[in-house]
Amino acid sequence: MTVSSAAPAAAASTADADAIERASRIRARYRKLIAITLFLTFDLIMFGAFVRLTDSGLGCPDWPGCYAKLSPIGAMQDIRAAAEAMPHGPVTVPKAWIEMIHRYVGTLLGMLIIGIMIQAWRHRRVLGQSPWLATIILPAVSLQGAFGAWTVTHKLMPAIVTAHLLGGMILLALLTWLSARQGGATDQLPPVPVKLRRWRWAAALGVALLFTQIALGGWVSTNYAALACMDFPTCHGEVIPEMDFHGGFSIVRGLGELPSGELISQAALTAIHWTHRNFAFVVLVYLGWLAWRLRGVPALAKPARGLKLVLALQLLTGLTSIFLQWPLVIAVLHNGGAAVLVMLCITLWVRLADRDARLEPVALGVAARDAAAVGR
Repeated sequence: MTVSSAAPAAAASTADADAIERASRIRARYRKLIAITLFLTFDLIMFGAFVRLTDSGLGCPDWPGCYAKLSPIGAMQDIRAAAEAMPHGPVTVPKAWIEMIHRYVGTLLGMLIIGIMIQAWRHRRVLGQSPWLATIILPAVSLQGAFGAWTVTHKLMPAIVTAHLLGGMILLALLTWLSARQGGATDQLPPVPVKLRRWRWAAALGVALLFTQIALGGWVSTNYAALACMDFPTCHGEVIPEMDFHGGFSIVRGLGELPSGELISQAALTAIHWTHRNFAFVVLVYLGWLAWRLRGVPALAKPARGLKLVLALQLLTGLTSIFLQWPLVIAVLHNGGAAVLVMLCITLWVRLADRDARLEPVALGVAARDAAAVGR
């Protein structure tokens, strides 16, 4: 090779190295943005449980502001007047702040998701993946915001509050899916053997069972049925107590009411609690079996071990809430445990189902050439 031909080759090599480094930085920033958003979503689910369990959902009885003000500071006169009129009512200064902080964090979450979608489209060739999953998350969080508004305007209607809870969990699942596709720390793990990929259907069934149980748990919480059965393993001293499933699981009705407008009965609340309690054992056994079967696969070992641990903690917090009469901290932790289970189950499913979720080094080198068009 002559000196004249070596110079352009060296320049090209340097340019390729710069492009690869730029592509790596883009992917790292994208992973961090997703991680921050995922963490905030988890926190928002926990705080949403705190809002619900402290009866702060109507702390500001309008939406999106608080008595048409941006914060409780400007609405202090209205809040105090409402609190004086109903000292044990839904509006107090602390409850107003709890509700509005929840809304502020939700707004920040929406902005972060918009940022993820923009980055997914702008750098789609460098990232080497379709931007449509990131795009779907935007209408999901928008719908979640709508359910937040309807929760207030429909005065904590159980069906809407439960849908709001499920929406938060679905949003968490989508962000977990997006995060799992990015690789990062899991890039060093060996891929899941092809013969084990059939287990993706078992993982998908586990996700479906888990979301069913979360919906039942949300129905318990929004109907204030957590203490409908104060004993265990029996309920009111019976294996199958007197229950009103029709009244308990009527969807279109107000809080504390039957569809007829009458007050909801103890038998209806018992049906709600009993169903959630007993279906929990179905989920516990199935997910525990799934985690045990997948524990020996290197790429699945950590989430499988985590799944077994969190299942045990969920059982503990669920039983503790009965024996200690639903203390606030335990109830919030029980909601958080459900969210962690969602993340673990989705991670297992993604690693089983996604044959090429991560860029191989060669693909990164190809994608890096596109990074030069992004700008230095």
